[in-house]
Amino acid sequence: MKYDVKDPSLSAHGKLRVEWAAEEMPVLAQIQDRFKKEKPLKGIRIAACLHITTETVNLAITLKVGGAELALCASNPLSTQDDAAACLVKAHRISVFAIKGEDTKTYYRHIESVLDVAPHITMDDGADLVSTLHKSRTELLENILGGTEETTTGVIRLRSMAERGVLRYPIIAVNDAQTKHLFDNRYGTGQSTVDGIIRATNRLIAGTYFVVCGYGWCGKGVAQRTRGMGANVIVTEIDPLRALEAVMDGLQVMSMDEAAKIGDFFCTVTGNTGVIRKEHFIKMKDGAIICNAGHFNVEIDLNGLRRISKGKRKLREYVEEYTLSNGRRINILAEGRLINLSSAEGHPSSVMDMSFANQALCVEYIVKNAKKMDKKVYDVPEKIDKTVAKMKLKALGIKIDELTQEQRNYLHSWEMGT
Repeated sequence: MKYDVKDPSLSAHGKLRVEWAAEEMPVLAQIQDRFKKEKPLKGIRIAACLHITTETVNLAITLKVGGAELALCASNPLSTQDDAAACLVKAHRISVFAIKGEDTKTYYRHIESVLDVAPHITMDDGADLVSTLHKSRTELLENILGGTEETTTGVIRLRSMAERGVLRYPIIAVNDAQTKHLFDNRYGTGQSTVDGIIRATNRLIAGTYFVVCGYGWCGKGVAQRTRGMGANVIVTEIDPLRALEAVMDGLQVMSMDEAAKIGDFFCTVTGNTGVIRKEHFIKMKDGAIICNAGHFNVEIDLNGLRRISKGKRKLREYVEEYTLSNGRRINILAEGRLINLSSAEGHPSSVMDMSFANQALCVEYIVKNAKKMDKKVYDVPEKIDKTVAKMKLKALGIKIDELTQEQRNYLHSWEMGT
């Protein structure tokens, strides 16, 4: 078994944390029990580029007991939990190539190492694995049945590939499952982003002006949480419908040019590039704090910031202070990478339970249905989405109503009116 982790001896500590996460992942546990008996993934090789966290370990265990052979690498250089990676290697004999803080060269070398298993299925978090396959490992494509994608950023990239006719195998957009984006993106990103900011800075949120760049599901979560902590939340948007929604939610909405002059904290959550740029940095208050909760570190124009800075120093583990030519200081958190996974531990396991349940069930779906699938991006089958929701409710001990026969008839008829 090949692997590249920071320190295998961290496994014992990681194992305890994995068990702690598993306590809040009852849906995945139910799937794991079934997979043990049925072995639906027997003989399937899986290459996964995911955040290597304690929750991901529980997903990997589920896939392995289902019969799969898998290898994992990190989907972000700063998101790996080294003890979780060690636990996968030592306790579960699963190949992992991930070290927290790895440089870009090592990051892509690890992606190549994962692809060396010649996968039948890919699991991606940002589409770097799929992109690498299509650029430099095309000899592996003929064996691939399909893949899954976990993030908004990755889905955007994959839909672009499909529209251009270059996507060579089907992908299921796990990110777009309602049991993923309604909960993971909103509640998971909302809580873990604030957690990451506070761990990195130990600054008070209440009473500050907090600028949320992007009002998608993740942005809504960040806005909701920071507002609940007493911040004056400002939203910047390019989409008129989302901007209007933010207004109706009682938030201030303005352009980035206006917000740059007011904000104390800035958090990008768009999935796009160059959201906060040189012209914005120049207008910011002395001591402004900027972070990113989108998947890649391209949302903040760090190259532009460097060009207008006369100095830089590291103040705390995840805080870098840039001094502009005008004397003002700008603080960048976690190198502009995912703040919730860089300086904190990522999403709580209870929401990852649903996201990873979707991942496991979608992998099983691909194995069973690959021959009928086209080379495009698919939504998660509605049956899987609703199954995950029902399993979560059952695990929480919650019962809901069912339609009566009269109600079913009413919903399917056109004759009945007032």
